[in-house]
Amino acid sequence: MPQVGASIRRPDDPRILTGRGRYVDDLVLARLVHAAFVRSEHAHATLTALDVDAARRSAGVAAVLTGDEAGRLCKPCRGTLQHYQGMKSGAMLPLALERVRYVGEPIVAVAAETRAAAVDAAARVRVGYRPLAAVLSPAAAVAPDAPLIHPDLGDNVIYEARLAGGDAAGALGASARVWRRTFTTGRHTGVPIEPRSLVADFEPATRSLTVWMSTQVPHMMQAVLADLFDLPEQRVRVVAPDVGGSCRESFLSDIHAREQTIEVAVGADADGTLTGMRARIVAAVGPYSAFPRSSVVEGGQVLRLLPGPYRLRHYDGALSVVAQNKAVTSQYRAVGHPIAAAVTESLLDQIARDLGLDPAEIRRRNLVRPEDLPWSSPTGNVYDSGSYQAALARLLEVARYDELRREQAKARAEGRSLGIGLACFLELTGPGAQFYGVGGAPISGQDGATLRLQPSGTVTALVGVTNQGQGTTTALAQIIADELAVPVEAITVLAGDTGVTPYGGGTWASRGMPIGGSATLLAARALAQKIRAVAGVLLEAHPDDIALAEARASVRGAPGRALGYAELARIVHFRSNALKGLEPSLEATVHYTNPQAWTFTNGAHLAVVELDLETGRVRVVRYVAVDDCGRIVNPALVDGQIAGGVAQGIGGALFEHCVYDDAGQLLTATLMDYAVPTAADLPAFELHHLETPAPSIAGGFKGAGEAGTTGAPAAILNAVNDALAPFGAMLSEQPITGERVLRALGRL
Repeated sequence: MPQVGASIRRPDDPRILTGRGRYVDDLVLARLVHAAFVRSEHAHATLTALDVDAARRSAGVAAVLTGDEAGRLCKPCRGTLQHYQGMKSGAMLPLALERVRYVGEPIVAVAAETRAAAVDAAARVRVGYRPLAAVLSPAAAVAPDAPLIHPDLGDNVIYEARLAGGDAAGALGASARVWRRTFTTGRHTGVPIEPRSLVADFEPATRSLTVWMSTQVPHMMQAVLADLFDLPEQRVRVVAPDVGGSCRESFLSDIHAREQTIEVAVGADADGTLTGMRARIVAAVGPYSAFPRSSVVEGGQVLRLLPGPYRLRHYDGALSVVAQNKAVTSQYRAVGHPIAAAVTESLLDQIARDLGLDPAEIRRRNLVRPEDLPWSSPTGNVYDSGSYQAALARLLEVARYDELRREQAKARAEGRSLGIGLACFLELTGPGAQFYGVGGAPISGQDGATLRLQPSGTVTALVGVTNQGQGTTTALAQIIADELAVPVEAITVLAGDTGVTPYGGGTWASRGMPIGGSATLLAARALAQKIRAVAGVLLEAHPDDIALAEARASVRGAPGRALGYAELARIVHFRSNALKGLEPSLEATVHYTNPQAWTFTNGAHLAVVELDLETGRVRVVRYVAVDDCGRIVNPALVDGQIAGGVAQGIGGALFEHCVYDDAGQLLTATLMDYAVPTAADLPAFELHHLETPAPSIAGGFKGAGEAGTTGAPAAILNAVNDALAPFGAMLSEQPITGERVLRALGRL
């Protein structure tokens, strides 16, 4: 029975669920010390005094490091990408010198025998500040008298760009009507089971550094650490053990994301056909551009993705990325996609409402059709494949859309405020070097896989992509099992260690299956060819006549002439003289990259919500999703990715918000203040799939990791506005809090 397409359980689950996982925090090394940091209490200030003597005298303290001392050990970094022309950033130092630029910026590091001792010593550090005016909004950043966060840069604008295709001005001018709105998305962050953590071990005799860390990108971190500490790259080893989730951030000291304002105008003909779009995006980031991925990619993604999966030919977009005295921002699950989808999908619903069209019908009239593919977006994206119309049709069918509308009418007649929201979207997945490598960042666009047939007849795979709980190693084992005709139980997949795995980009941008899966597929095929070649010599047959089945190599038409993998492998490893000059190798390595820029996943989601008109609370009653992520390796794993993404997207739509006060202090610095959805806030998700193979990808795979996060905010926003429509109210801000609902209703 084929393994690809089967919902095989992850073999590691019992180990993890019974508490036997091995995370960074479980590692205990000889001479281990623990670090604590003294962080800035001000959003913007000069440092006037620093006294660390008491901290150095504290019990158990091994070292205290200030900015001057850290600067002699570690280089500063600037998170700029060369292909974002004109981009600039202030230098980010390991520890602040002279000035601090956000609350939480590290000033002093303390190392001690225990975590408690380090924290106690850090509390004894005395820092003097002279507060400066802080920049806390995009408008303040570009005001004529704006305080300069980095005076040497001349202003607070990190990056500006314009992207146009067709004739947006002409199209809007000729439109029957033009709709204009301004959308805002609140800043939020990840809330992982495991926070970001690392353990480092430096061997001075060989100047070798080994770092265990919760990371998606071990090889990137190897390159970054080697550069920052001026070490030969081969002397740096990065290991990612069990990782408790991805997109992991903390509230105060780590990256945030999503804070953007989008002013948009969309034109349409009288029948609802979209004619043109103009947009101005302001992405409000932190005082530094994050290194090495930068803080501008999220805004750039919104700029390129606003036309969505629609046959829109005329577009003109402008992006401005501005610095603020808030925490640094960078990439976060579904980078830019949820923002772009929410804007475009909300406008489609508004157009449909004003023209008397059903929201489903306006999408039918505008979605890319099969005969349009490949479709070139006016932003330059090429939609290589997809099921845009089919996904919507399937969604309407499985959700029983017409019946839902009848139920909604009945509920409204009973005085209940029920809303139905649709969202059609696409997701850029499986990119090659176009994201980062061309910009000079040490982030590989390719991934490698090495497969070995061991003397026992089992298979070991070493892969560059990593696993953060999504089941990557299980899916890769399924691919190998089908290609080599061995049971999944006979396959071991090792990942996350630069000392042993092939060089690769790791896991980001939903590239695990498109890139890592394809590398593994091709490596399995290459190993199969080696097995056939060896079997051909031993069985005196042409390799093309060797069939592989049930962990055996046999001669077609002569089932009695066969060798089991274990017997064949033992001959290669221990009796290689029997190979008659053939290379004694049962190992294959393949590196793979997408020959195209990327491939697109697509989907259609539907949300049903009910509003409490007294409190403004939004309750999600039902959620239905149809996703097309190409060839599916393991449906259960894909369901897990979609469900987790939807939950995360609902969190961003309704709950999560990093709120700052007028002094730049983060008010939502703990889970007492930063709301995340719980199981009680979410319905049982109804998940369905289509499979349109990616034409440029070896296995036809597309990414699935970010689709749920992309579709959910748009579907929720549209459902809420559908519920508000009878009251003449509409929201354009996320998160959709009870306060915002009541204000829209005029009840606050």
